[in-house]
Amino acid sequence: MRFIRHLVILFVFLAPVAALSAFRPSDLPETSKWYFHIDFKEMRSSGAGKHLYAWLQDEVFDDIREDAGVDLDKEADFLTAFATEDEGMVIVIEGNISQDTEDRLMAMGAASGTLDRFGSGSEAFFHIKDDDKHDHDDDDDDIDIEVDSFDNGAYFSFAVKNKLLVTSTREKMEALLADKGRIKGVRGDKGSLFVLNAERNLMQAGARAGDLGDNIDWDSNILRNTEQAALLIADKAGKIAIEAQLVTTEAEMAESLASIVRGLISLQVFNDDMDPEIANFLQNTNVNVKDKKLTISVTLDPEVVVAAIE
Repeated sequence: MRFIRHLVILFVFLAPVAALSAFRPSDLPETSKWYFHIDFKEMRSSGAGKHLYAWLQDEVFDDIREDAGVDLDKEADFLTAFATEDEGMVIVIEGNISQDTEDRLMAMGAASGTLDRFGSGSEAFFHIKDDDKHDHDDDDDDIDIEVDSFDNGAYFSFAVKNKLLVTSTREKMEALLADKGRIKGVRGDKGSLFVLNAERNLMQAGARAGDLGDNIDWDSNILRNTEQAALLIADKAGKIAIEAQLVTTEAEMAESLASIVRGLISLQVFNDDMDPEIANFLQNTNVNVKDKKLTISVTLDPEVVVAAIE
């Protein structure tokens, strides 16, 4: 179960900061509340992405290898996570999932005494329940965010070749196995979560702001007036390109937010105490508005991005 928890941590930590080379809205269910996609394969092969990948190796993969004996560094090419209101959370890891990884996860589940098997043959899957109690209170954290999780245990399966499927409900696992691990996405873009794209996507995430509002314990005028948000991190000519987009309820709100962002950037740029790298980052940040869409973008040296994450 600690392996499953690490996957959730990977999403939670990176998403606030993408795809089988072309990740599309049709790769997500229409009722998706949020999504996260990371392309490890592209990250390993791109000049800028290698810096982010090295950070993942040190901060995430090593912990998973130590705790679970599973080497995502060698086996994972893509990770996609999303959640819907009715079907809960889903994680799909694609890559060369080894027999050793399968055996280790099965052994961990058996050792916990909470491993149950369902289905058979090509549709076999398992349920594992974590009975440990964990205290998540943090006196230093003034923002209370509840993230979709596996509070009632996780269902997982290796039945689809080169995929590890993890779901929070039995019904969703059965549906995935019936469709050979394929996600039934929307047929058109209308009403779906929007997805950003670049030539070399590394990570991306998106969410409906209304769904976030139920889980975030603060009164935010920006959140109330935002319909969707998306973030893309890509490799652009050896640099890290970061683009964030907000779709607001009214065009006037998008213009207002753009003015606020530009004002904050202007104020900070002339701060004599500011680190030169941060000042350079702000000076190169572009803010654009088109109708109800606000776009904030910047291109940075990968070393600067990794330093900021650390």
